[in-house]
Amino acid sequence: MSEFLFEYHPVHPTTWVYLSSLLMLGVFFKFSRFWSVRNIDLVLLLLLAPGLLTVQFGEERAREDQVEKELTALSAEFVEVAEEPGIDDTANDPSEEQPVEDEVASEPAPPNSNSREPEAGIEPDTDPTSADIAYAELAAADGQLDVESDSGATRLSGKAVMLIGYIWLWVVLGLLLARLLLDATMVRRPLLEPNLSTGGLAFLGCSLFVFLMANVINGPATADDLAGARSAGELLAGVSDGELTDDLDRHGPGNALLHSIPSLVTTPLNWEESESADVHYVRTAKVMALMSHLAVVLGIIAIGYRHFGNIKMGIGAATLYLMLPYTSQMTGRVDHVLPASLLVWAIVSYRRPLVAGSLLGLAGGVAYYPLFLLPLWVSFYWQRGLGRFVTGMLVTIGICVCSLLFVSADIADFGANVQRMFGLRWPRLDNLHGVWKLGWDPIYRLPVIAAFLALCSAFALWPAQKNLGTLLSCSAAIMVATQAWHGDGGGLYMAWFLPLTLLTIFRPNLEDRVALSVLEESWLPRRRFHLTHIDCAA
Repeated sequence: MSEFLFEYHPVHPTTWVYLSSLLMLGVFFKFSRFWSVRNIDLVLLLLLAPGLLTVQFGEERAREDQVEKELTALSAEFVEVAEEPGIDDTANDPSEEQPVEDEVASEPAPPNSNSREPEAGIEPDTDPTSADIAYAELAAADGQLDVESDSGATRLSGKAVMLIGYIWLWVVLGLLLARLLLDATMVRRPLLEPNLSTGGLAFLGCSLFVFLMANVINGPATADDLAGARSAGELLAGVSDGELTDDLDRHGPGNALLHSIPSLVTTPLNWEESESADVHYVRTAKVMALMSHLAVVLGIIAIGYRHFGNIKMGIGAATLYLMLPYTSQMTGRVDHVLPASLLVWAIVSYRRPLVAGSLLGLAGGVAYYPLFLLPLWVSFYWQRGLGRFVTGMLVTIGICVCSLLFVSADIADFGANVQRMFGLRWPRLDNLHGVWKLGWDPIYRLPVIAAFLALCSAFALWPAQKNLGTLLSCSAAIMVATQAWHGDGGGLYMAWFLPLTLLTIFRPNLEDRVALSVLEESWLPRRRFHLTHIDCAA
């Protein structure tokens, strides 16, 4: 943006949290109804930001700790080499003497020197402020505390900071899950429009979108993500090795090609330029991220206009999505926003079961976790439209499976990719990320998965009569619950549920939007011809 705006500098994540929080309160907080559910929902959305920031700064501190640990190890190794007794160069020729070197060696150190040579028969003294503290830092790195050598005080290590952030996110997401589950019982839904006019919301949303996408265009890719992008070339070339398999397994279930798309850094912390050889991978990620966010925004507006009958609420929900600190920090994560765009447009097309099933199947084929929405959506279309929905879903899932043929070296590799895409294996208990790596025993992930499966199965029966409102809230609840057992940073994939959650917050009463009343009986939509009565004179 500095090419277009004079002396423009990207906003620091913490600064943007403060600014966006005040902006959200000013535009959407209902000061005339302080204890309204809308205000509680807004507070829950604001509480997501501290946990996200804590995780991000924990990652930065963990990288600093790793660099400091490596430097300390190198310095300790250098000290050990320096303290080793010198090799006698006259060992090969005992008769040869070097009086000059002996004189230099016996010469005393200058007065201003910080070190002195040890006397004969006496062990060399070590500086307690260098070597001892270095070894203390190495010992403390295995725990949760890191020792500061300057002041003697203790500070939390990067891993401990990240653990605090993930626990914060878990607590807030638990409250948000309870709110979404209770949404089906909230029948009275008064119209609480934003405090800004429709034109003001549209202008604000367009401005935010331009600035966010400018960060995506100018943002570089991280080294880890570029390593995944290079594996995409190996996939397309049909090359399969152990390193590539380990890299794909690290991301968990899902499509192998999606995991190979690099993520883009959109915050001004530790920006690094990408290598020129990986420019085409980065460009692909930028285009996909930009188009996916545009699809999410347009989909939210379309739902407000077509299904809510209030375009101002749709524009307000889309603007709030762009205001969230998460959207600013994770704008370049294609694996976050691409499934979200497919889910939003599945809601847009809910009156076309064939299209909705195709989009939901594509989302499941891309990211795996949306497949757990099937019991809820099948129950919604049970009375009408089930065949069309299942057909569309199976077609797109079949296409996703067939696409793996182009990235598989042989039949065995194809079977492994299919197994990985649908998660057909025992849940991993090692090589995890997030809270399951930082302090919680991964064995407790199994009962969490069992509770999640029970929740998904319960949505097939509850609520008994499903409408568009319950479809929104329950879909968002399922995607929130996936964060609890996600093995690769669960809690950070907020784009999977934030658009649906915002639509749930802004939605009106939709009890009449059931499948029997809004769906056509036939597979193809009928054209309704309205005949006007013409009175003919006798």
